[in-house]
Formats: sequence, C-alpha cells, structure tokens
Amino acid sequence: MKIVVIGAGVLGASTAYSLVREGASVVLVDRADEGRATAAGAGIVSPWGSRIEDPSVYALLAGGARYYPELVAALAEDGEHDVGYRRVGALIAPDDPAELDAAERRVRAREREAPEMGAVSRLSPAEAKKLFPPLRDDLAALHVAGGARVNGRLLAAGLCRAAARRGARIIEGTAELILRGGRAAGVSVAGEAIEADCVVVAAGAWAPALLAPAGIRLSVVPQRGQILHLRHSGFDTRLWPTLQPLSSYYLLAFDDSRVVIGATREHGVGFDYRLTAGGVAEVLAAGFATAPGLRDWTLHEMRIGFRPMATDERPMLGPVSGVESLLIGNGMGPSGLTMGPFSGSLLAAAALGRKTGLSLEAFLPR
Repeated sequence: MKIVVIGAGVLGASTAYSLVREGASVVLVDRADEGRATAAGAGIVSPWGSRIEDPSVYALLAGGARYYPELVAALAEDGEHDVGYRRVGALIAPDDPAELDAAERRVRAREREAPEMGAVSRLSPAEAKKLFPPLRDDLAALHVAGGARVNGRLLAAGLCRAAARRGARIIEGTAELILRGGRAAGVSVAGEAIEADCVVVAAGAWAPALLAPAGIRLSVVPQRGQILHLRHSGFDTRLWPTLQPLSSYYLLAFDDSRVVIGATREHGVGFDYRLTAGGVAEVLAAGFATAPGLRDWTLHEMRIGFRPMATDERPMLGPVSGVESLLIGNGMGPSGLTMGPFSGSLLAAAALGRKTGLSLEAFLPR
C-alpha cells in the first residue's frame, strides 16, 4: 500500500515512521515552514494533573505519555539513540494551595490506570527547590516521578531519518492534493504527480490552505507562541524536573544548562513570525514569578511557533467525510508534543484499515 503523508512535524513524522514499520510504501512531503509548532515547542510529557475532563481527550493525552517509551525503544533499534526524551519527573507547583490540593486529587484519581506516572509525593517548598533550584522559596509542589520531557526538533528529525532508513521517500516542497472520483488519489509536488492509495494531511496550522482548493474547510487557526530559552553554565540541568504552575506557562530544563520558559498564546495574529516586546516581557514575567532564580541567567534563544488550534479546541484524527482515502491529523494545540507520536501511530493504523488502539470516533475531522 502506498501512502503520502503531508507534513513532517512530530505528528506527520510519527505517522510516516509507523507506516513504514508496518510495511507500507511511504512518501513524506514537507515544506519546512518557519514557525512549525514541533520545532518551537517545549515538550512536557506529564498529562496526569491536567484539568482536562473530557474523557476522550484525556485518553489521548495519557496514551501519548504511555506510548513514548515504546517509541523511543523502537527508534533505538533503528539507530536513533538521541531524540531528546528523558524521564526526569514533573513538579506541579501552582500559586494557590487549593489548586495544589485539587491537582493532587486529579493525579491520585488517575494513578491506578496510569502506572507509568510512577511515585507521587507532596513536597515542601525546600524539597521542591532542591529539585529545581531557581524555584520560588515558598512554593510547595506535587512531584510525579514518571513525568518526562522531549526535544521536539530532535524527535521529529529522528523519526524522519528512521523512516528513510526503512525506505520512506522524503521530499521537500509544497504538496497539492489530487482528487479523482471523490477520493484522494495522491499529490502533486513541483510538477511531479505522486499517486497513492491514501493521503494523510498532518500539515499543522497550514493545513486549511492546503485543503481549501479541494473544497474542504478545516476549522483550524494558528495560535502564536513565543518561547524563551535561558542558559547558565554554573548549573547542571540534565535531571531537573519539568515545572507546571498550572497556568498557561511552564518551565523545563534540557541537558545543556538550559531552561525553557513558555509560552504566549496569541490569537488573531495569523502567521506573523515575529518576537514582540510585549510577548517577551510577558513570558519573562511569568517565568520569574515562579522561578525568580532565573533572573541572572543569559537569554540564549527565542523561538516562535504557530500551534494548530481547532476552533472547538478538540484534536482531529481520522478520515474525512465525503472524501475517500483522505485522513487528517490536526488541532492538537499546545499538547502536540504529548499527543503527537501516539496520534501518528493511530493515524497509521487507520490509514492501513486496521483497528486503532484508541477509538477515533470522538476526533473525526470537522
């Protein structure tokens, strides 16, 4: 079976990799747009304290966290040993003690069905600060040992290389959908027509423009996120836990003495690829409010990403009604690095006509 996947962010790359592992012939087409959410996002993989109550959406989040060790092991078998994934634990540290109590109740209620979350413990401010030294002195926290973080850029690149080693063809360019007789028959890239049995569109915030000429209106808009990276050579950050204040902001560390603070959630700006003075100030203020010890760190890098936001804020996964052999993966918003790899495996199963590990009924494209 020949399948074209459009988009090589973490969702599309995972779909392509899952397909070639199942023996499909795959062509992965990517335009490498500036502002791809995968390349900009900071990947916290710790969904168990989430306020999300919708059982289907939470199941996708939890499935994403559960799937990572399996994926990392498979990539290692295919020669990809460094994809930026590490189980470092997670700190949930809101300002309000009542919010911390509520978060602990949510985590404890989900504990039985998620053994991968590991040990859960309540930490005093001093204990929490020992794990994340720049943290405010007065913040107690909930520690979830199974929390992890992932580097989206490394992961997507590793997935693409592993897929290519297994025979996937990777093309850089703009794909145009070919419809014939009410079905997706392939794509055209730079004048080359590529026939396929199925097309999977995982083009993020750019997908609506790709689908519009085919008369398909996808309810997805870009949400700009501005994300800041700080560095301090005096700290070994490799094992620092991720930090979730349970606001729209978060902090996490990477191996190279780096801490990431994210992120703005800006609507109505389109694909305006700019860091703004207000956005930078907003992110720094939020980061310092939780971790004032970062004030003396060096501002190392600033990234911009356009999250694909469904207008009803629900992910989309599965076949398109009225167009045979066309599947869409989109609308994961700020949770793409948690959901994306698992969602790619689900899309691959659906494209091959196989039963998916999680029902896609709640996520059919709208």
